[in-house]
Amino acid sequence: MFLKNLIFSLNATVPVFLMMVFGWFVHRIKLLDDNATAQINRFVFRALLPALLFMDLSTADFRSVWDGGFVLFCMCVTLLSVGIAVIYALIVGKGAERGEIVQASYRSSAAILGIAFVNNIYGHSTMAALMIVGTVPLYNIIAVTTLAVTSPDKEKTGSKGAIALNTLKSIVTNPIIIGIGIGIGWSLLKIPQPVILSKSVTYLGNMATPLSLIALGASFRFGEAKGKLPVTAGAAFIKLVLFCCIFLPAAVKLGFRGEKLIAILVMLGSATTGSCFVMAKNFGHKGTITAFAVMLTTLLSAFTLTGWLFLLKTLGYI
Repeated sequence: MFLKNLIFSLNATVPVFLMMVFGWFVHRIKLLDDNATAQINRFVFRALLPALLFMDLSTADFRSVWDGGFVLFCMCVTLLSVGIAVIYALIVGKGAERGEIVQASYRSSAAILGIAFVNNIYGHSTMAALMIVGTVPLYNIIAVTTLAVTSPDKEKTGSKGAIALNTLKSIVTNPIIIGIGIGIGWSLLKIPQPVILSKSVTYLGNMATPLSLIALGASFRFGEAKGKLPVTAGAAFIKLVLFCCIFLPAAVKLGFRGEKLIAILVMLGSATTGSCFVMAKNFGHKGTITAFAVMLTTLLSAFTLTGWLFLLKTLGYI
C-alpha cells in the first residue's frame, strides 16, 4: 500500500515538475530566450488560460456541479492566508519589500497548477475551476492594493482613488476572470457549442498547461537573490507547509474529499505564481524577493506536494 500510494503521488507531481525542468533546459541551450519566454507567458495568460477555463466550465452542467460551500471555503481561507502573510511581512520586511513578501507568501499558481494537478489525477474536473472562482478575484484585488500601497514609486501609484480605480480595472480586464465569467454564463444559459468552436477552444485549452509550465521553467534565474534567502525561505515555508498544516485539517473536517480536496491542496500548497513578478515590477518594486520566491517554491513544491498527496492518499481522503 505504501508503494502504491507513493507511485500515485509521484505520478501526479513529477510530470508537472519535469515540464518546468524542460523549460529551464531549453532556455539554457538557447532554444528559448528571455523575450520568447515573456511572449509565451503573455500568450498563455491572455489567450490560453481563458480558453482552458472556458472549455472546462462552458460544457459542464454548472447548476449541478456548483458548490457554494466549497467556493466560500476557498474565499475564506484565502483571506485568512493573506492575514498570515501580512503578519509575516510586518515582522521580517522593511519598506517596499513588504508588499512583495505578502504577495509571494499567499498567491498560488492556482490557475496553472490547479487545473494541471486535478486533471492529471482525475482526467477532467471542474473543481479546480470552482476553486479559481473563489480565489483569483481576491488574489488580484489584494495584490494590486498591497503592491500599490507599498510601492517605492508613489507617483505611479497615485492617490487612494487611483488605487481603487487600478484595482477595479485589474479585476474587470483580467483574462482569467473573463474566461471564468463567459464559461459560467455559457453553461447557465445552456448555449449549444458548434463542433468547430468546441474543437478550436479545446486545441487552445490543451496547450495552456504544458506551455505555461515550460515558460515558468524557462524563467528561472539563479543567483539573483543574494541576501534574500532567509526571508524568502520563510515565505516558501508559509506557502508550501504552514497553510496546509492549518487549513487542510479544517477542509477534511468539513467533509471535502477527492477532487475538491486536491483543489484545496493546490490552492494552499502550490508554488507562488510567476505573474507575481510582473505585477510587482509594474508597481515599481525591485521584484528580487518575488522572483526568488517563485523559483524556490516551484522547486520545493515538487517534493512538498508529493508529500501532501501521499499523506492524503494514505489516509483515504483522495
